[in-house]
Amino acid sequence: MSGAPFVVATMARRGLLVPGAPHRVAQQFAELHRWGFGLAGELRQAAARSPGRVAVIDDQRSLTYGELLDRSGRLAAALPVVAGDRVGVLCRNSVAMIETLIAVTSVGADPVLINTGLSAAQLAAVATAQNLSVIVHDPSFTEVLGDFPGGIPTSALAAMINAVPSATLAPPPRTGRTIVLTSGTTGLPKGAQRPTPGGFSPLCSIIDRIPLRAGVRLMIAAPLFHTWGFAGLQIALALRATVVLRRKFEPVAALDAIRANQVTALIAVPVMLQGLMELPPEADRPGLQIAAVSGSALPGGLATRFMDRYGDILYNLYGSTEASWASIATPADLRAAPDTAGRPPHGTAVAVLDRDGRPVPTGETGRLFVGNEMLFEGYTNGSERELRDGLLATGDLGHVDAAGRVFVDGREDDMIVSGGENVFPAEVEGLLADLPEVREVAVIGVPDDEYGQRLAAYVVLRETAALEADAIRNHVRQHRARFCVPRDIVFLPSLPRNATGKVLKRELPR
Repeated sequence: MSGAPFVVATMARRGLLVPGAPHRVAQQFAELHRWGFGLAGELRQAAARSPGRVAVIDDQRSLTYGELLDRSGRLAAALPVVAGDRVGVLCRNSVAMIETLIAVTSVGADPVLINTGLSAAQLAAVATAQNLSVIVHDPSFTEVLGDFPGGIPTSALAAMINAVPSATLAPPPRTGRTIVLTSGTTGLPKGAQRPTPGGFSPLCSIIDRIPLRAGVRLMIAAPLFHTWGFAGLQIALALRATVVLRRKFEPVAALDAIRANQVTALIAVPVMLQGLMELPPEADRPGLQIAAVSGSALPGGLATRFMDRYGDILYNLYGSTEASWASIATPADLRAAPDTAGRPPHGTAVAVLDRDGRPVPTGETGRLFVGNEMLFEGYTNGSERELRDGLLATGDLGHVDAAGRVFVDGREDDMIVSGGENVFPAEVEGLLADLPEVREVAVIGVPDDEYGQRLAAYVVLRETAALEADAIRNHVRQHRARFCVPRDIVFLPSLPRNATGKVLKRELPR
């Protein structure tokens, strides 16, 4: 099935074509026609169809779709920005962050999603590089902003909103473009310009594979400044969902919020699932029906362990800031191959190419390229990613098996050559993560005088667990080739991670 028939069939299956009051349905599609499929348009179609439905709940308050539209519209009039400005958004997940994002796009300005883990020096450099006119920020980030002159704390937003009368906004002269900062752990993060969806097809590509339905009660635990968290917000508005947010992810509090708010779907990053799995098994498990993760590889046998406890509800989306998505693994895919990244969804192409751009045989490792209608529009500094026949380089190495499942073998720049052999640290990480004593692990390449490079493993053990370095080496030796055995084993109390849960490998002690 392709094109319009696929979109219509998917929307029908997910409850988006359920009949409603004729005047509300007419206004819903009229708002999409006027405003497009960005945040501003998706909110307006949701408010037109379901104004009294609760749109978002955070730690402190909740808003209906009608209230969210009114408040974001008044905030759009109050903010000192115009179409074409770039506005930094430095917030943890909250109602205020969503109000700000929608207000900024409603006037045609470009929101720049800022990682809450940036240092003061990085933030100052980002503000300059992205030419930010304003940064809306949580009060807790006032100090890190330093002497930036355009800071607006979220604590001031209520007064700004209340000072402006309600009014109906007209679509701006230009469509605001969301800019997501890449998650590089050193140097200056680059700004990736995200496209605005041109219709229902991108949404349907995702919900065809991840069965999110209209009106779902959805917790977005992934940071909203992260590509996956932001995508979750876009999907939620399109589905007229009720979004549940918490400023910080804490496993016990997250499960309590899931139960209290009758949440049935979770948008998260893999490290959050690890946190949930460290809790004792609950007799009264929450009523989750979907747990969708993205942002990094699922370590070891996490997929199987999670589904054994919570049921076959896990979906894993492989993508990037630049490529949006490449493939999605369903529970069936993960049961068959727990380390798979799944299969390309509708309208997406994945190719595995050699260094010369030629396809490699099935099962052979090569460079992963992806094509879909939501590829990024380039970096704000003018640089681009490599393209081959319309497919974008992901920066990953991987392979596709005979069943069409995609596997990510590691980052191109992570692969090492040890004694003439190609070694993928991620392969050894997954092997060690399966050890019951290991809580988390990172494997990297380090210089070696004899072999050029060798592997070093950084291991965090579970509480009360004991494991010797030689036992770790023997485990690898039994399951992999000699050159995969890490010579250096370093035990740590925890791994350094950024705000999205990715391990900061450059901060590991050498």
